[in-house]
Amino acid sequence: MNTKPLAELLSRYAPHDGLFDLPIPGVRVFRVSHIDEVAVRGNSQPGICVIAQGAKRAIIGTDVYEYDDSRMAVYSTEVPVSARIIEASEDEPYLCLIIDIDQQKLAETALKVFPYGLPKTTASKPIFIGPANPYIIEATTRLIALSAQTGVSELLIPLVMEEIYIRLLQSHIGKLVVQIATTDSHLQKVSAAISWLQENFTEPMKVDELAERVNMSISSFHHHFKAITSMSPLQFQKELRLYEAKHLMLSKMMDVSTACMHVGYSSVSQFSREYSRFFGQPPSKDIQLQSMAV
Repeated sequence: MNTKPLAELLSRYAPHDGLFDLPIPGVRVFRVSHIDEVAVRGNSQPGICVIAQGAKRAIIGTDVYEYDDSRMAVYSTEVPVSARIIEASEDEPYLCLIIDIDQQKLAETALKVFPYGLPKTTASKPIFIGPANPYIIEATTRLIALSAQTGVSELLIPLVMEEIYIRLLQSHIGKLVVQIATTDSHLQKVSAAISWLQENFTEPMKVDELAERVNMSISSFHHHFKAITSMSPLQFQKELRLYEAKHLMLSKMMDVSTACMHVGYSSVSQFSREYSRFFGQPPSKDIQLQSMAV
């Protein structure tokens, strides 16, 4: 598949390493000219990732996903993800086009693509990986080129965006992607639970109450939450707390006890045990080593 024209266009908007907003709302290009030695942690957002050059590995829980210019990725929800660029160089940097998914627009387009009813599936994942679609590659290339054409871009860009959604819904992963826009899908319900946890991770949490909040049975909630995040709800909350505590100790110079209480732990000893198991070092030693490495 020829992604060279897309790579050339993206290079113009990303002259050096970094994340660059394009003149199209919700569209960005990410450039990296070296392989990552250590995974970088962040939060995913529902979006389409089209790699024009290079390759990436994303880890969510215990699941590993890899994609490159032959495989495109669609992130279905907001989850913590550790990612590494695994193929990049100064001569051929990693170049990725990121298109945020407008869930309302995707839902409207899905009704046109599936006029007799949206497809049902029980498969739920945080990332859908499928073969790079040549029609989507071509459409994204036109999309980027249009951004520089003043006068017609405002009229044509929405049409090309709709074409990309149509091609995506008709692709190998279309039946999975449609869950992003289906309000009563398991994916949407778990996404609502994830959002609640991220906003309230310092608060005590009962799984049965969270399942009821998103209108799911406890067994179904457990099953689909783990399918999407590779973790149980309690493990997910614990990871959020531990990463936030580490961030506070590094950036705010909080001591262990203060950070522990700040993220919702009531026991410093329990916090220290769980931190040590998760990061491989007791909190004080880990922060000391991290500070020395900076």
